Amino acid sequence: MEKLSARNQLAGTVTKVRKGLIMAEIIVRLKSGEELVSVITAESAKKLGLKKGEQVVAVIKSTEVMIGRP
Repeated sequence: MEKLSARNQLAGTVTKVRKGLIMAEIIVRLKSGEELVSVITAESAKKLGLKKGEQVVAVIKSTEVMIGRP
């Protein structure tokens, strides 16, 4: 993987890819067993060739992260 400035990088395995016409939902199971869900463009998912069982790294770089209470 190329070098990135983002420090929040979480390795995991793709468990599901749901492709729509414009967007794709990618579900990644992290090493901890928790799941992370990302929505990317369908074109990006196609270019990355994402499929179930593939090892990926989720890179999180954001200036805004919302926190809620249960």
